Amino acid sequence: MGEIDGGGLALGDIATALALVLVIEGIACALFPGAVRRGAAGVAATPESALRLGGLLAAALGVVGVWLARG
Repeated sequence: MGEIDGGGLALGDIATALALVLVIEGIACALFPGAVRRGAAGVAATPESALRLGGLLAAALGVVGVWLARG
């Protein structure tokens, strides 16, 4: 598949990453459905500002992780 910006991140890499998210979430739902349900209820009860901050921190950590893995 073609590269997006010449930086080495191919569309196939993005598809692989999304597929792995589905695999991990599917395994979690299959093995621990009660915990997933409780977690979802906890997220629903969390204020939007905390979710926004958590999402930004997770995204930043993900970017750093990809940067470290890709060099």
